[in-house]
Parts: sequence; structure tokens; C-alpha cells
Amino acid sequence: MKYMRLGQSDLLVPRLALGCMRMSALSLTEAKQVIQQCLDLGINFFDHADIYGKGQSERIFGQAIKELGLEREQVIIQSKCGIRPGFFDFSKEHILAAVDGILERLQTDYLDLLVLHRPDTLWEPEEVAAAFSSLKEQGKVRHFGLSNVNRYQMELLQAYWQEPLLVNQLQVSLVHTPMIDAGLQVNMLTEGGLNRDGGILDYCRLRGVTIQAWSPFMIDLAQGTFFDHPDYPELNHVLAELADSKGVSVEAIATAFLLRHPAQMQVLVGSMNPDRLQKIAAASQVELSRQEWYRLYLSAGKELP
Repeated sequence: MKYMRLGQSDLLVPRLALGCMRMSALSLTEAKQVIQQCLDLGINFFDHADIYGKGQSERIFGQAIKELGLEREQVIIQSKCGIRPGFFDFSKEHILAAVDGILERLQTDYLDLLVLHRPDTLWEPEEVAAAFSSLKEQGKVRHFGLSNVNRYQMELLQAYWQEPLLVNQLQVSLVHTPMIDAGLQVNMLTEGGLNRDGGILDYCRLRGVTIQAWSPFMIDLAQGTFFDHPDYPELNHVLAELADSKGVSVEAIATAFLLRHPAQMQVLVGSMNPDRLQKIAAASQVELSRQEWYRLYLSAGKELP
């Protein structure tokens, strides 16, 4: 497994992390097997959220870590808060209460990283900064980040929070590339030329913010993954060809596509299948040429100007 610095911190993290949304569906024994497989593969970074399984994912993970006899320092734990039933909530009161609940469910004293889950249009950045400061002073959270936000939302919070925000969690996959499309089709009257996020990809590179790519294999929740999907025959043909030539799985090639980007993304993988995790982890050793990267991009139905 290859490692990288997370954002502007000294925190050394694997290029792949386990997204634990689906852990709530596992038995304790199964969860322990998944966690141990990750550790064996060099993946010691685990991404949670208080809404995953209504907290059950965190509960199972916390108990599994305890029963595996792992020291807290052996794992890097990130969780998210801010989504409530029917609305978003970045109030200081909610952030502080949410973190207490997260820590209790995970059976730990601190989070390595707290990420605010979705932008709350009613947020007060100075109130968020006050919450972060309180959590930091109490030793409950070491670092902070955001999720699914644009550059101006990041700038707004940074005007009140003086420490660097380490991450921005954004949806990126071979078939979901609006942040890449806009940078390639600048000033073009095309669908891909629409700048939907204020240039968040280049902004994160400029500011040293790590993009955490979520849903790296998904089309959307309704259609599932793009693997063997009838709408993406050319993409699957190219994936299979490259996988065969490099001796890895198609999942590894799809992951390597994201890892190849110079933005130095960290890919959040959501599989709860130990065998599939092993196949995906091989992406860390795959080298895609510039030509191969663009071939994958175009095979997904993208265009170049």
C-alpha cells in the first residue's frame, strides 16, 4: 500500500480508505474479518458518519476494534456529522452533541478527523469554528474537514478557523467526473464545460486539501456500479483489457484511474467483501500512463474539445 500526507498535516495515511457505510449490515464476526483484511492490506484509515446505519456502523466497528485487541494508535478514524432527518445542521450545539455520540459508539476518546457531512445553508462559520475549537481543546478531535462543499464554502470557514481544513469529500468515479470535465472543456459551450463547483479540484490542489473520492465505482444509487453495466460497454471493454495486461482486477484499474490524478486523491472504498478488498488494494501498485488514463476517460463517454 502506498501512503501520503493528509492535507497540510503530518498525518501519514494510505491512498485507500475503507468507507464504513455498509458495516451496519455485518455481524460482529464479519466486521472483524473486514477490518483485519484492511489492516493486512495496509489500509488503516476508516471513514464513518453518524448516520451510517443510524449509528450501527460505528457501534459494530467500535466493538470489533475492541475484540481484535487493537491499540487506538493502530487505526485512523474519521467520522462525519451534520445530516439530521429532513435537514442539515452545522450548529455548535449539534456538532458537539454529535461528536459525543460518535465517540461513545466507537468506544474511543478521540477522532483523528471530523468532517461536516453536507453543506448547511443556514450555517454560521464562526459558530462552526467555535465548535471545532472546543473539540480540539478537549482533545476529542485532532483534525477537521468538510464534505461536498465548493471552494467558497471552504474559504468562508477558513476565514474563522485558522487551522488548515485537511479534506473535502467529493463524489468522483470514471463516470462521475464533472470537476474534471470542466477543467478540460474551459470556455466551451458543452455540457462538460459547465463549472458546477467553482473549480474545487484546482482549488484543493492549490490549498493542499486532500480530496477524498467517494462512490468510486458507482453510477448512482439507483443504477449501481458501472461494472458490466449495459450503458457502458466501451468502458468495460477497456477496463477488462487494461486489467488483463496488468494482471489485476477491473476494480483495481478503476481505482488506479483516480489515484493517477496529480491531485493525490484518497479513494474511499465501500466494499465489505474481504476478497474484493484485496483486488481493489492492488490499485496501489498499478501505474497508468497518460495515454491509458485518457483512454479510460474517453471510454466512459467523455469528450475532449
